[in-house]
Amino acid sequence: MKRRMVQLYNSGKPRAEIAWEYDLTPSALNRWIERINATGSTKEADNRTPEQQELLRLRKQNQQLLMENDILKQAALIFGRKQL
Repeated sequence: MKRRMVQLYNSGKPRAEIAWEYDLTPSALNRWIERINATGSTKEADNRTPEQQELLRLRKQNQQLLMENDILKQAALIFGRKQL
């Protein structure tokens, strides 16, 4: 459906008319047009820049490391008590 709306726009049909006819918000239609014309996909992941992808990867890795650090701190406390 999204590709069809973009095809209508690319063939010359006005955005406002497409949005009204198919009961779409103008912002959603604009986003579809931009994404499909840029990459052929409406998925946000397919439309990220390499910098955005790296930032997401690093944030995920940071969360994992913080979680592992908390686990190690808890383990150190538990093992420290047992030795006393």
